[in-house]
Amino acid sequence: MSRIVLTTIGSLGDLHPMIAIALELRDRGHEILFASTKDHQTRVEALGLKFSPIHPDPTTVDEVEMLTRMMDLQKGTERVIRDYILSCLRQTYEELFAIAQNADFIVSHEIVYATPLVAETLKLKWASLAMAPGAFFSAYDPLVLPPFPVLAKLRVFGAPVNRLVMDFARFVTRDWGEPIHQLRRELSLPPVGNPIIDDKFSPYLVLAIFSSVMGLPQPDWAANTVITGFPFYDGNVSNYQCPSELQQFLDEGEPPIVFTLGSAAVLAAGNFYEASLEAVQNLNRRAVLLIGNNPPPENLPESAIAIDYVPFSLIFPKAGAIVHQGGIGTSAQALRAGKPTIVVPYSHDQPDNAARLERLGTSRTIPRQRYTAERVTKELRELLNNPKYAAKASEVGEIIRSENGVQVACDAIEKQL
Repeated sequence: MSRIVLTTIGSLGDLHPMIAIALELRDRGHEILFASTKDHQTRVEALGLKFSPIHPDPTTVDEVEMLTRMMDLQKGTERVIRDYILSCLRQTYEELFAIAQNADFIVSHEIVYATPLVAETLKLKWASLAMAPGAFFSAYDPLVLPPFPVLAKLRVFGAPVNRLVMDFARFVTRDWGEPIHQLRRELSLPPVGNPIIDDKFSPYLVLAIFSSVMGLPQPDWAANTVITGFPFYDGNVSNYQCPSELQQFLDEGEPPIVFTLGSAAVLAAGNFYEASLEAVQNLNRRAVLLIGNNPPPENLPESAIAIDYVPFSLIFPKAGAIVHQGGIGTSAQALRAGKPTIVVPYSHDQPDNAARLERLGTSRTIPRQRYTAERVTKELRELLNNPKYAAKASEVGEIIRSENGVQVACDAIEKQL
């Protein structure tokens, strides 16, 4: 039995894959120590996992204001990294250092930038988790940069041109990692290059915890990368009681269109639900709106129902189509359900995920700033009336359901122990 620290920062889309891996490692006999932000403590401890909080501490700020700033297309990613994560790097390092004192291995989300410093100081082996293909900044499979989506048009020119695009990303982020460089100097650790893009992954193991339908290994990926498939976890769905009004709604008519913004973008919803509701009324279709803590739209018709939360693994298979923000966790659940989608990307990895799903043939994309009832009506009509989307989504769903991301990830971790 080994003592393994698992650490992550972020939304439920970042937390749930880590929980899936933690539970499997525990079932295999390992002692699990979970390190994450305070807002996840109750959820993790309810599963019987040991939990230690680390910074940043989202419970000390206005959640809606914070998420609104972080979901900005132009500045959102920079604010998450510089203002949220790296502003308290020293605290995160000290907390994680104390947690990992007697550990045998660390499994870390790539944005826990304190992990490499802790692992090097304690001389611990560790594994990085890459949540989505865009994490690799590959010139052979370039990502959509949220502040500069127009650069994605250069993709067709191949690696030589797109290498320049990735170099541009390195230039833009050149100063973001200064807190990391400073702390490395204080700890007498050797210097690194750009820790936001290049020098962020483990030299031992990189777990690409997504399906190969989203992205295949590229020549400029880390050589020690393993694509695992999605490690699914969706809460204790076996004990979930579907609200009676929702169950009745689902039983009474054709499969509805499900609208959701995941667990983060929902706090900065804007006009999403109002425009969505008007669009389905234009199309005479039924709708389920997953609204989180937002108030339901006024004058909700009988053809629509607004619910704060339903596990995606339960509601998505009952949908006729899904409209979502493009977070990797939501995208994975939609793919597994085998349903066609429209993606409304907000920021971070979402524009890139949207582009990948569109190339896959399961989805269409509406830019967030163009999400109007007229545009949604048009895109949904094309998605629902063109059978190629449903056929491709069904085909991909079978592939996703045949994968076992949790098992592959845990097998790779155990090989390192």
